Amino acid sequence: MKIQLILPLLLVVCLVGCGKKDEKSPELAPAIIGQVTSQMTDVMVHDVTNPPLGARFYSYACLAGYEVVAQNDSVTKTMHGRLNDFPEIKKPEGLTHYSYQLSAVLAMLETAKKMQPSGGVMLQKFQDRLLDSCKTIGFSEQTINESKEYALGISKQILKYAKADKYNKISNFPRYEPKEVNGSWYPTPPGYFPPVEPYFKTVRPFTLDSASQFKPARPVQFSEDKNSEFYKMMVANYNVKPEGDAKVTAAFWDCNPFALENKGHLLVGMKKISPGAHWIGITDIACQQAKEDFSKTMLITTSVAIGLMDGFMACWDEKYRSNRIRPETVIRKYIDPNWKPFLQTPPFPEYLSGHSVVSSASAVILTHYLGDNFAYTDTVEERFGLKARKFKSFNDAAKESGLSRFYGGIHFMDAVENGWIQGKEVGNWVIGKLADTKPQGVVASNN
Repeated sequence: MKIQLILPLLLVVCLVGCGKKDEKSPELAPAIIGQVTSQMTDVMVHDVTNPPLGARFYSYACLAGYEVVAQNDSVTKTMHGRLNDFPEIKKPEGLTHYSYQLSAVLAMLETAKKMQPSGGVMLQKFQDRLLDSCKTIGFSEQTINESKEYALGISKQILKYAKADKYNKISNFPRYEPKEVNGSWYPTPPGYFPPVEPYFKTVRPFTLDSASQFKPARPVQFSEDKNSEFYKMMVANYNVKPEGDAKVTAAFWDCNPFALENKGHLLVGMKKISPGAHWIGITDIACQQAKEDFSKTMLITTSVAIGLMDGFMACWDEKYRSNRIRPETVIRKYIDPNWKPFLQTPPFPEYLSGHSVVSSASAVILTHYLGDNFAYTDTVEERFGLKARKFKSFNDAAKESGLSRFYGGIHFMDAVENGWIQGKEVGNWVIGKLADTKPQGVVASNN
C-alpha cells in the first residue's frame, strides 16, 4: 500500500540528491537509508511484528548496510571488536565496479527480506523500483550487478551472525503461563493475548554483558491496603482523565501493534507501528534535518537500532522478573469493574515501561551524535492520521513518550520513572561501546 506513496519520493530524492563525483560514480542521497527503514516498518506493521522482534530486524539490517560503509569509508570503523561475538565481515573479492552506497542499501534490503515474514515480497518490489530509479541517474548494468553481488555477500555473513543470537531457540522453551498470584500479570481485554517474548532475555545482546546488566530499582510491591504506596499509585491512575494535550500525547505515542477495534461482533486489528519504529523514524527526520552525509546517517541509524535491541532486552528481562499486574486488571478488581484505560493495554507485564526505556536510550544516542537542544518536528505518525508534534530536544520527546503511558492508563509512574533511568544507562553504555571508550556515568544496579 505504502510502496506507491513512497517510491515517487524516492525517485525525486535520487534525481535531485545524486550528483556525480565523476562520470562513473553517481551518489545516493542519505535519505535513501530512511526510505529503506520506512519500508521495513511497513512490513512489520503488515506482519504485526512485536516490539522487541522489530528492534532485532532493524538492527541486523542496519548492521549489514553499516559494514559495507565501514569497508569503503576510512572514517567509519567496523563493529568487529565492539559488538558481542561480531565476526570480521569479509569483503567480497573480485568486484571492481560497484557503488558502496547502493551496496549498503541493498545489503539492508537483502537482510530484511530474509528476516521478516512478508519481507521477501514487499521489499523486493521496493528494491526493483529502486534499481530502476538508479538506472535513470547513471548507474551502469555492471555497477548495479556488482553492487547486488556485494550486498548478498555481506548479508549472508550478517544473517549467519543473526542466527547465532539464539532467538531461534526460544520456541523450544515451555509455554509461559500467567502466575496465579495476587499482583501478578494476567492477560487483558479485549484480545486477552498471551504474553509477548517472555524469553527475549535469552537472546545475545549487542553490547550488554547480559540482559540483566542494568537491573532497575524494585517496583512498588502490590498491596490491597488502601494506605499502601501501591494502592495510592493505583488511585492516581484511576483519577487520570486524559484531556487536551495529555490526550493528544497519549494517542501520539500509542505505538501498540496489538491494538484491536470492535467492529460489530468482530475484533479487528488496528495497524500501528512499534515504539522502536517510531524512534527509527525520528532518526531519519533528524539526520535529514542535520544534513548528515550517507556514512554518518548509516552510523547514527545503526547505533539507534542497536540501542533499541539492547534496551528492549534490558526492559523485557525486568518485565518477566517482576511480572507486575497492569493498572487495568487491578483497578477493575479493587476500584471500578467498568474502568477502561484510554489506551489499550499491550500483552506483557507492566514493569518497566518499554516506551520509557527505549525512548530514553534512543534520546541519549541521538543527543550524542546530533547534540542537545536539537529541535525538530516529529511527523512519524502523520501517515497514521495523527498531527505532527514539535520537540525542543530528544530528551523532551523521551520524557513525553514515557508520560504518555501514564496518561493512557497502562503504566504506573514508577515504571515510567525507572524506565527512563534504565534507558539512559543502556544508551550511555551503547555509546561507550561503539565509541571504543569506557562508558561514562553508568553504574549497573543490583537492586
